Amino acid sequence: MWRTNLKIAALVLGVVGLFTLVANSIPQLESDVPQALDLSGDLSPAALVAAGERIYGGAGGCATCHGLGTRAPNLFSGEGGQGAIGARCGGRKPGMSCKDYLFESLTEPGAFVVPGYQPIMPDLRRTLPADQIWAVVAYLESLGGSVDVVAEDVRAAQATAPPAPPAPPAGGATQSLDPREILAANACVGCHALGGTGGAVGPPFDGIGRRLGPDQIREAILNPAATTSAGYEQMAGVMPATFGQQLTAAQLEALVTFLASQR
Repeated sequence: MWRTNLKIAALVLGVVGLFTLVANSIPQLESDVPQALDLSGDLSPAALVAAGERIYGGAGGCATCHGLGTRAPNLFSGEGGQGAIGARCGGRKPGMSCKDYLFESLTEPGAFVVPGYQPIMPDLRRTLPADQIWAVVAYLESLGGSVDVVAEDVRAAQATAPPAPPAPPAGGATQSLDPREILAANACVGCHALGGTGGAVGPPFDGIGRRLGPDQIREAILNPAATTSAGYEQMAGVMPATFGQQLTAAQLEALVTFLASQR
């Protein structure tokens, strides 16, 4: 009997050792921890451009749409031979400088929509402080143009900025389990119509329960890149993939149940 038990123990240890070896051989990915930007020191054009580039590719989320020129204008390559955005921004609106046009585009995107594109650009004041927006303006100007954002622009934005709101608790912008409040707090109705009102960037929530089952709705919320609804191919990649972190489990299930009932 003891020999049998010894063989079993040896087999268990061997299996555990094998799995440990395999697990340790898999490359581990390190998370890129977001870092706060300090715009209180060197505010030279080069420093502003460097900060703006970090924001553009990170917290600003700009690269999601301004990449291939399908959902939004390509800012790096010329459209119609006009050159990168820094070379063409001064001619967008008569009488408006490049700097002022870019700032308006980031903070009042509906004021001027480039022909051929839909008004899907969000107001970046919802997610970025004004001084960081000015850094993005400096970076965009540097793409084919000259940078005339100065330290005074940033410092004025810092001086007039309202106090930062307290960080929302886990569950995003609301702790409510009311699905309509969850949708409103997370700006979902800005892109998806509900009850005949709302945006048309993504598929309407009206009738979604007839088109998708609960599991499909849940996947669309947590992993929006998994599938793209027919007719919305050009909007693929617009929906953020962060709702898994923004919503609690209870909020997610409340939302899935509510959307599945929309028939």
